[in-house]
Amino acid sequence: MAATVTKEQISERVTEALVELGAERDEIKPEAEFEALELDSLDLVELAQIVEEEWGVEITAKDMEGLTTVGQAIDLVAAKAS
Repeated sequence: MAATVTKEQISERVTEALVELGAERDEIKPEAEFEALELDSLDLVELAQIVEEEWGVEITAKDMEGLTTVGQAIDLVAAKAS
């Protein structure tokens, strides 16, 4: 994991990952819900894998329970990366 990962870097990478998973870039905002972006639980598992590969941050299925928005995911990764 990088010594310091900023929330902005996390936000940019999460956005890129969500675009790769099929979400429309202009719809990806912190308040956007995964369901509205047409992302399902398998997409979120892929997102967790991308985050782990990028920063070595492990996101478990339990961590992801109740995550409904992009902002919540970014906050979770930021908290685990610090």
